[in-house]
Amino acid sequence: MIRKRVPIRDHQAEAQLFFRRAVFCMVLVTVVFMILLSNLYRLQVTGFQEFQTRSNSNRITVLPVAPNRGLIMDRNGELLAENIPVYSLEVIPEEVRNLAERLQAVSELLDIEPGDIDQFVRQARISRRFPQLSFADNLTEEQVARFAVNQHQFPGFSVEARLQRHYPHGELFTHAIGYVGRINQQDVIRLREQEQYANYAATRTIGKLGIERYYEDVLHGKVGYQTVEVNNRGRIIRTLDFSPPSPGRDIYLELDVGLQQVAKEQLQDRRGAIVVLDANTGGVLAMYSNPSYDPNWFVGGISRDRYSSLTSNPNNPLINRATQGRYPPASTVKPHLGLLGLMDQIVTPTTRIWDPGYYEIPGVERRFRDWRPHGHGWVDLNKAIVESCNTYYYDLSLKLGIDRISEFMSEIGFGRRTGLDIREENAALLPSRDWKRGRFGEPWYAGETLSVGIGQSYWTVTPIQMATTTQVLATQGRRIEPRLLKATESAEGLIYNAPREHPPIMIENTEHWQTVKQAMANTVSTLQGTAHTAFRGAPYLAAGKTGTAQVARIADDIEERPDIEDVAERLRDNATYIGYAPTTRPEIVVAIAIENVGGGGRNAAPVARALMDHYFKHQREDERPRTAIARYLVQPETELADADH
Repeated sequence: MIRKRVPIRDHQAEAQLFFRRAVFCMVLVTVVFMILLSNLYRLQVTGFQEFQTRSNSNRITVLPVAPNRGLIMDRNGELLAENIPVYSLEVIPEEVRNLAERLQAVSELLDIEPGDIDQFVRQARISRRFPQLSFADNLTEEQVARFAVNQHQFPGFSVEARLQRHYPHGELFTHAIGYVGRINQQDVIRLREQEQYANYAATRTIGKLGIERYYEDVLHGKVGYQTVEVNNRGRIIRTLDFSPPSPGRDIYLELDVGLQQVAKEQLQDRRGAIVVLDANTGGVLAMYSNPSYDPNWFVGGISRDRYSSLTSNPNNPLINRATQGRYPPASTVKPHLGLLGLMDQIVTPTTRIWDPGYYEIPGVERRFRDWRPHGHGWVDLNKAIVESCNTYYYDLSLKLGIDRISEFMSEIGFGRRTGLDIREENAALLPSRDWKRGRFGEPWYAGETLSVGIGQSYWTVTPIQMATTTQVLATQGRRIEPRLLKATESAEGLIYNAPREHPPIMIENTEHWQTVKQAMANTVSTLQGTAHTAFRGAPYLAAGKTGTAQVARIADDIEERPDIEDVAERLRDNATYIGYAPTTRPEIVVAIAIENVGGGGRNAAPVARALMDHYFKHQREDERPRTAIARYLVQPETELADADH
């Protein structure tokens, strides 16, 4: 038997192998441990602030707080736009079981239209991370009280109060003040472009029209913030910090509630517009467009049916006729044209022409008729304005030419925006030779110049233009930009809005101003004047000019024209009037346009009388000195000749 040989073990080699393995494991453990320590150091020391912030962001939220909107008041401090508390029914979906069923129940309890409950439930599922959703707005006090008694039956429901814009005078100031409405996608885009989006984080509404839009940056204020702790579902547990919002600043307007109310009462149910200016500052004392509408409809979101009733209304209540209405100026531009004729030495105060009742251009068969079939006889500038003689202005405009007329009327303010501090303004149209060539590709004809000479043809104006250009006459060349804003509230007190003036109209012979103004005064004070009847017995001296703007061409021959009752209502003449008072030191300027009612002397001048009566009766003696009444020369009494009755 052979025995197997057993090899001798090398204990030294095994020991070295074990040692190497042990060292390797120790190094590996040390490296891993060092990595662990370095990560722990980064978490606990170097990255502490970062990770603490990220951790806190899961439980701490910064919520924006909307500022209170600034108030709007008239010149005497009467509120025109305020913020009133309203109540809304809010729901926290995560606290309500059978949400659709409970919504139906609370709707029946409060007697409100539930709307689309299924849609609300779907929205709640999508928006569960938000604390609460609004289910019903503008609850009455009775509904709030009814819910308070039964609130224990509706866990997750609550009534919340907030401030909402309100216009106490309703439709009286809609076109001047405008309104606020819910922020839409177009508003969001505009705010982002202006880098103002963050300041509207908690705001539901924004200025949409008029003063509310133009002075949005003044009225809105600055957003505030509150830091709150929330649970894992986004519910607020407690408030940690609060930075209050800065409310919007209050503003005072030049508008006068009493004068605006008179304007509304005078227009009644007639379409038209009235503008009243402070002759020395350009402040808009009244600006009313009829028909109007209630701006409160838009604040919380107007219904589709109500909005459709406004857009489909043939009287266009959404249009601000005072700044967007385009009317032929008619005879109200005759004082301006008379001034231009004096300036260019085309006529003098004593220049006379014979008026047989028509005017003929040499070589043209058509006769351009005067409003009086048998004419006015011999007519000078004063008589042409007082009795509104068309024939005189046919001759004057032809001698001036359309180029000179367009140039001067543009300088006075026609055919351009006045600069009024609202965005809704139309430049209207001042025709010229170049305009017609570009618009129709046709030359300008002499007959069109004659029509422009009596404020017809293509020429259109807005009532605010009528007022500002009348102010130029009343103040002998001062061009003052009309403004609605009177003052802004600040921490230091009221900051007044100074009048903004443009370079004045300069003429070599300043007596020309008095010649035209005297004729306007005689239009009101003498028996021949087209506005005499309306201002008979007034305790102040006024100056003015009536106008009757032909809307549709009915007949060239005055004797062949039908009675107004036989003409379709929309085809009847417009009544216009411009004027100011007192004649010595003018304080108030009035411009009126009334659609489809007939002559300006019969329909528009009495409205101006009512406005001026109210102004001088209720003017504040501490703001305006009592005006002395002076007498102007009165011509011999003759039969009343009223072109614009």
